[in-house]
Amino acid sequence: QVQLVESGGGLVQPGGSLRLSCAASGRTFSNLAMGWFRQAPGKEREFVAGLSWSRGSTGYADSVKGRFTISRDNAKNTVYLQMNSLKPEDTGIYYCAAAPLRVGVFTAPQAYDYWGQGTQVTVST
Repeated sequence: QVQLVESGGGLVQPGGSLRLSCAASGRTFSNLAMGWFRQAPGKEREFVAGLSWSRGSTGYADSVKGRFTISRDNAKNTVYLQMNSLKPEDTGIYYCAAAPLRVGVFTAPQAYDYWGQGTQVTVST
């Protein structure tokens, strides 16, 4: 079992920044794929960014490339999502997800076995 707890969401003006954190606990795995997804009201959950814990490789949705950065802190078992130049269309609930024993970046929600509870991000004036 892997437990994921997100934090760092909130209300921010367009052009602002936020950093989301996802703390992982429970069973450890030598290979682990991590992902950030988001879901806006009335829309399907969509991939935002992903990371291969063992390789350090990353991947991003086209809509956030150049603005968002996913990273990890091995000592803290934490994954971060730094979000800059935020736009109103970035609004949604952001979820952290984990896929044990997978190597690489995965964009499909079905690839992930564990999910956090989500944190709300609202970009508005």
